[in-house]
Amino acid sequence: MKMLLATDGSACSLGAAQFLSRFRCSSDDEITVLYVIPGAPYSDEDGPQYADLMQVKKGIAPKILDATVAELKDLRAKISTVVATGHPDKAIIDAAALVPMDMIVMGARGVRGMRSLFLGSVTRATAITSPTTVFVIRKPQWKASGPLKVLYATDGSEFALETGRLLARIPFREESEVTIMYVSGSSFADIPERFYLEVADRVKEIAAKITEREYRSAEGIMHDARAFLEGKFAKVSDLVKSGDPAEMILNAAESLGADVIALGSSGMRGLKGMLGSVSRGVLGHAACSVLIGKTTGGTKGH
Repeated sequence: MKMLLATDGSACSLGAAQFLSRFRCSSDDEITVLYVIPGAPYSDEDGPQYADLMQVKKGIAPKILDATVAELKDLRAKISTVVATGHPDKAIIDAAALVPMDMIVMGARGVRGMRSLFLGSVTRATAITSPTTVFVIRKPQWKASGPLKVLYATDGSEFALETGRLLARIPFREESEVTIMYVSGSSFADIPERFYLEVADRVKEIAAKITEREYRSAEGIMHDARAFLEGKFAKVSDLVKSGDPAEMILNAAESLGADVIALGSSGMRGLKGMLGSVSRGVLGHAACSVLIGKTTGGTKGH
């Protein structure tokens, strides 16, 4: 597997590297550590000062890379480093596409001065626009020990299947566990409450038939997911819920004590866009790390 670890030398970036250090990598795995020197608009008269500033940043770059690589020293994977210049999110995405990489790994750098789960602009922009899978590592997983718990949300779409296939290839440790989750959305949630009583009996009849069909569908989807996840994780469990997908996924992650939520970039139900509303909601509000699976790409080896 080929991974691009984006670093800026911050605690968040070093934390993401610490998370990767828990992987059971082989000599076939590759991690490229990327540091982007941010470009900034300067006027012509600021040219000399700008050039001096860039020289300072270029001098610091090797130290940032070395600090990040040091966190990966115990891995058997091949480690390389790259320095790029430009807008960080674009430079990260371009570097991942150049090889191409199987996934981009980033620390969840928050908004300065805000004690919240909001992501920093670079992490958010990369996760939303990257055609490559993005793995956002949050603080609780930086130095956590013990087996990882992964919550894999799937609706059977190609985006979700691609995410599941990638999960099976990530060199998690053998004792890691995965819960396959299917969320059945409420088909009558848009009926105003004050009108609901008028149609309650009819809705219950329709809902029962829909639920039966949804559960049959869930069984098939989970069966397919198990085919490539069993043997890769120590324990594979199933979970079916009904309701708002993002809310159900976040609640399940909290209840299970998940370290990672994995889901496809289109969101549940095949929503269109660079990042579906469900994926966007989970990424923005999850207390744990989030893997956003994107389109097919990268290498197909180990």
